[in-house]
Amino acid sequence: MASLSLVVVVKLVLVGYLCICTSLSAETVQQEQRTILVLGDSISAAYRIDTESGWVSLLERKLNTEHRDWRVVNASVSGHTTLDGLVRIDALLDEFKPEIMILELGANDGLRGYELEAVSANLAELVDRAHSHGAFVILAGMQLPPNYGPKYVEPFKSMYEELAKTKNTGLIPFLMDGVAAVDELMQDDGLHPKAEGQPGLLANVWPVLSKHLDELSETTN
Repeated sequence: MASLSLVVVVKLVLVGYLCICTSLSAETVQQEQRTILVLGDSISAAYRIDTESGWVSLLERKLNTEHRDWRVVNASVSGHTTLDGLVRIDALLDEFKPEIMILELGANDGLRGYELEAVSANLAELVDRAHSHGAFVILAGMQLPPNYGPKYVEPFKSMYEELAKTKNTGLIPFLMDGVAAVDELMQDDGLHPKAEGQPGLLANVWPVLSKHLDELSETTN
């Protein structure tokens, strides 16, 4: 009877030890993972679709198979403008300490007709703050519907290109390239992609992001 009790005790000790080791291992992996912060609006917040179908979730799954040492934090909020980003960015940078930030803001500013000088200044400030925390920034360029007129639409488009050059950032020329013009991939509002359009967004992000991931891997190895 005593030997049976001893066996039970040993088993309980072993189970407890394994649980602790598993917990520590998971915690260690999480601590060792490097962070990509996505700061965006509804386009990155999976507006009106299952979050798991959004391009950011698709990116996270791709990283899990190809770059397991990286994780994604999605801080995107539907409706947010560049000014909203400025209100939130410092706390996000302090909390998550990203090495890369994908900045996908400005579309809501443009849709509301905000002065482009102010929008550009806000984006530049967002980039500067990320740089000051040691994060490399990738700008996700956006475009406006043609009904806003060429005098506003064209400078809005070129704003991202100019910022990428002056601020030395990565650039996704147009996040919704190949998706925005396809009715079958867009929601009824004509502004937001369906779930079927999300892989196209990831396809536009990946070449720019993976290039920088490879560069960082080379410098740390």
